[in-house]
Amino acid sequence: MAKVTKWTKKTVKKPKTIEAQKQAMVEQMMQKWPKNPLLWVFVLALWIALLYGYKWTGVIQEPNDKISLSEIQAKYASGIYDTIILEGNTIRAEEKPRKEFSQTTGKEIMKQWVDKTLAPPHDSIKDLGFFASGSTTKIVVRENTWGNIWKELLPTIISVVLMGVLIMFIISKVAGGGPGGGGGPMAFIKSKARRFDPDDAKNNITFADVAGAVEEKEELQEVVDFLKNPDKYKKLGAKIPKGILMVGPPGTGKTLLARAVAWESGVPFFFVSGSEFVEMFVWVGAARVRDLFKEAKEASPAIIFIDEIDAIGKKRSVGVSGGNDEREQTLNQILTEMDGFDNETNLIIMAATNRVDVLDKALLRPGRFDRKVTINLPTQADRELILNIHSKGKPLNEDVDMHKVAGITVGFSGADLGNLINEAAILAGRKNSDSITMQIIQESIEKVAMGTQRKSLRMSEHERRLIAYHEVGHALVGKFLPNTDPVHKVSILSRGGALGVTWFVPDMDRVLVSKKKFEDELAALYGWRVAEEVFFGKDAITTGASNDIEKATQMARDMIMKYGFDSELGPENLEGDTSGGSMNTPGNLLSQHTLEKIDAKVRTILLSAYDTTTKLITQYRDLHEKIAEELLIKEELTQAEFDAYFEGLNVPVKI
Repeated sequence: MAKVTKWTKKTVKKPKTIEAQKQAMVEQMMQKWPKNPLLWVFVLALWIALLYGYKWTGVIQEPNDKISLSEIQAKYASGIYDTIILEGNTIRAEEKPRKEFSQTTGKEIMKQWVDKTLAPPHDSIKDLGFFASGSTTKIVVRENTWGNIWKELLPTIISVVLMGVLIMFIISKVAGGGPGGGGGPMAFIKSKARRFDPDDAKNNITFADVAGAVEEKEELQEVVDFLKNPDKYKKLGAKIPKGILMVGPPGTGKTLLARAVAWESGVPFFFVSGSEFVEMFVWVGAARVRDLFKEAKEASPAIIFIDEIDAIGKKRSVGVSGGNDEREQTLNQILTEMDGFDNETNLIIMAATNRVDVLDKALLRPGRFDRKVTINLPTQADRELILNIHSKGKPLNEDVDMHKVAGITVGFSGADLGNLINEAAILAGRKNSDSITMQIIQESIEKVAMGTQRKSLRMSEHERRLIAYHEVGHALVGKFLPNTDPVHKVSILSRGGALGVTWFVPDMDRVLVSKKKFEDELAALYGWRVAEEVFFGKDAITTGASNDIEKATQMARDMIMKYGFDSELGPENLEGDTSGGSMNTPGNLLSQHTLEKIDAKVRTILLSAYDTTTKLITQYRDLHEKIAEELLIKEELTQAEFDAYFEGLNVPVKI
């Protein structure tokens, strides 16, 4: 029965007394109260505008009612008005109690005094009928003075200022700036680099924490020594490389090595990703580069580390409008900063990429990134050291052999190995195990390498049989060919996107691959399709071999076009420039006759591999069927269980 975990709701203690509850309420409100000064400026400006509008536009009063001039004259004669104000070409009348009416006369009434009651009647207002003997109504005439004009314009001015404050507030929020937000409304041109100081214990990473990579650490040790003792090198006239480019597959520890250099040197370390320079605006990337180098120079000696520099360092386009202006301007600014007139600053730029072939040549010349440190995948000895580091502090069972684990994790990077140990710890917890066993590590290796097992996938018995015969086809052909890797496991359990898995694991790290190894691996790839034809008939073939056919075709093309394995076409690279942004593709470089010849050569290689597979599966048909039937029962066969079927047979020794 599955273990049921009971979740409990986290409760918050309430204050016991009423006074304490009130105090807690006030504190909670104060915490939620806006603390941004720019927001308070906005609220204050809005309050002033509203007050001004209330006072001068009559919003506080009842709404203005527009009535005809004759009605105003009639009501004036009846004595119900308290005041009549003549201003410009407008008449405003106020009743008793206060109610305001207005009317445009079309006649400009100008006087030499302002806000004064007219004692004797004036000719200009007699014409309007606003004089009657004995009337108590006050008649006020106002001139169009600058004061009145300002009173009319001030609401508009305040509205414009208010809108400007609002726009600045929005920009500062979007850019992460403003008071308390990171530097004001122009903060988006500031550098996004994170700074790590050497006195921060959280950044305590040394070369000892980086397992393996002996030669790489020796090269970087020179940088550490220069930053610690620059005078020793300057007296000899030596110049330390300004830029160090670390090249290698993903997860090999490039960033980790850069941080180790900073810690060992005891200098500030500025970390930024190449993609963080590029934004929507064309000039932002270059501005951020300038800000980053300015900040680093102020803290020098220091190290700037740019991860994934290929995001901004790609080859510049040769066309007039074929390139990304923002990326190219950012790259130009980096080139200028790295090789400017200031050569005395103890500032070292480190960068990492796994696509050095796409970088602009100007970046790689002496004076910029003039030293390249290649960080390769770890060897078996390095993998064992890395596994020991990642497993430190974890409860390992006595049956765990890290040397063996390192042997079956060929091609794993340092990050992959760290993920492997973490997955093993998670799996052990899921199984309620007190320790991490070798079996758990083996399952974790399969999960990291091939994906999670798809237990929910339901297949018919016919499909299971098809997959069993297919996988045994791969394994059997690989077993009888001398240049393939040993079969580590055969499984019909679906993992990731694969319906079944035949896992070939090399018994040692290889640096070179021979032509014969390519040919034998091609034959092993066709084990699926040939097994379908031999055991189920040509009319029963399925789509299951599509991925194998795709891999085989690409491998054969590489043999002809990339590695020059064909004697007739010769040792010539026919691939073209595939580094990105280039028009030198095979279709542009090669003649139609050469392309047709390449196609014919590729087809010959594939048909030869297919023929080899057909002969082997036909010859060992009974053995194939016997292994497949057991695989249907067990669902997985280990290396020892699979090899037991070949005892006494003439199996070639692996080369």
